[in-house]
Amino acid sequence: MTHTSAGDPPDDIDLTPAELGMWQAFRNGSMYDLRDRDPARNDPAGPHAWGAERSVRARVVALLLLDGPPPLRGRVACLKLNGVHVTGTLDLSGGQVKPYVELRNCRFQHEVLLPECHVTTLRMVGCAIPRLEAARIHTEGDLHLPRCTVDGGIRLTDARIGTDLLLSQLTVRRDRHGRAIAADGLAVGQDLQAELIQVYGEVSLRGASVGASLTLNGGVLRNPYGKRALNAPQLTVERSLHMTSAWRPGAAAGRTTPPYGTLTGLSGLSSLSGLTGPPAGPSDPVQAFECHGGLRLDDGRIGDSIDFGDARFVMDPDQELSLRRLSAPELRFTGRRPERGRVVLSGARVGNLVDRSTSWPGPGELVMAGFTYEHLIAVGPFPLSHRLAWVEAATPEYSPEPYEKLAAVLRHGGEDDAARLVLLAKHRRHRETLRLAGKVWGYVQDCTVAYGYRPSRAVLWMAVLWALGSVYFGQHRPDAIRPGEGPSWNPVLYALDLLLPVIDLGQAGAWEQTGAYQWAAAGLVLAGWVLATTVAAGASRLLRKQ
Repeated sequence: MTHTSAGDPPDDIDLTPAELGMWQAFRNGSMYDLRDRDPARNDPAGPHAWGAERSVRARVVALLLLDGPPPLRGRVACLKLNGVHVTGTLDLSGGQVKPYVELRNCRFQHEVLLPECHVTTLRMVGCAIPRLEAARIHTEGDLHLPRCTVDGGIRLTDARIGTDLLLSQLTVRRDRHGRAIAADGLAVGQDLQAELIQVYGEVSLRGASVGASLTLNGGVLRNPYGKRALNAPQLTVERSLHMTSAWRPGAAAGRTTPPYGTLTGLSGLSSLSGLTGPPAGPSDPVQAFECHGGLRLDDGRIGDSIDFGDARFVMDPDQELSLRRLSAPELRFTGRRPERGRVVLSGARVGNLVDRSTSWPGPGELVMAGFTYEHLIAVGPFPLSHRLAWVEAATPEYSPEPYEKLAAVLRHGGEDDAARLVLLAKHRRHRETLRLAGKVWGYVQDCTVAYGYRPSRAVLWMAVLWALGSVYFGQHRPDAIRPGEGPSWNPVLYALDLLLPVIDLGQAGAWEQTGAYQWAAAGLVLAGWVLATTVAAGASRLLRKQ
């Protein structure tokens, strides 16, 4: 397409006054502002009609971006629109958009098509867009969509964003396939910020990668149409993944607000967000992250931490918060307890597990098979009894693995007494799965020596048996096996010789017991072996600790 002269519009397109003004603003590099004096008429998603004086054709916008006129001398050509109605379908598919693009508070009549488009930086702020199709888009700089309203879904499949992807305060609804944001294979060079995002449909981030942090603080994800609100298996985030609280803009009057009016995550502000109370209302200064539907982060790789501080998960009984095989140096699970659904940590590997006793679901709703962690950091009171209930909730059917893992972590942290109590609880739980004979023997072991984890009790039982044996054999002196050759009779040493295995005090082999006395002696010998072995095991643990 040719122009009559440098910078003039083409002959075959009759520009309207609004389009002619946009053309000149493009060459001048200035903002083209068509907003009405009445603020109520400037809402792109509002009910008021925007007339011809505020409308430009999408084909003219595409002409400027793909084959626009040269800038005026000393200027840089760029498209900056504010309060403009773009009619028709803006189609830049496969195009090379070199000018800087900033569209604020604009209304689009039809969908915006950007598949396989190559742009430098694209900023669309507070716009109303029927649908955004941008599969395999490539930006050298940012892609911004804050405060936009997209009624028919956003597609960013295999998109490549050079620096930041900004979706904060975006409102987006599902497409015909039930997906609100389809971004499988998305690659973001730096941050993906989606604070206070409002989503109605599924967010799909399969195999996506983020070069810095992914922030969903204060976001609300709702998908009443499908099983999951967030489906992000094999997600890679080089730094942190945040799903916690954020300030509502303008809600905290009189407070110190974050720089530039941005929204900062507020992990741990239970006093503001109401950790166990109802979700935040419009008057609350803080909005917690909410996920209405399942959330899947299976096989994810998080470089720093994943933070569920104050998060709220609302699920149906068949839905899951799934972290299968997730890998992260730190997992902060300090949100509200899910009332329904399951939390699945099977095969996950974390360094620090930062949690709250009131955040975990109850029995049958927690799965931790193969879950490994190196350190436990409790937020608020988390007594050992609650920690054992946490393990029991994860094992509706007995499994020794969670108990042994918890004991190992406690022992590594120097809490040997707590570790022994955990292993004792493991034996007691296992006892309930045994037959009658096994249960009886288990109760005997528990009452006498606590399955060997309380060696002091074994010493006490030995002392009691020694005293009883001394009294018993003091009243029933046996006959000497070789009269005149053995040691003198001493019932105290005789009972001790029977109780102590290996050690020979010369009494047990010098006297002959018959009848009931023989059974009493045999009982002391057997009890001595069991109790002495328990004492030896306790001593070896003490030596290993030292």
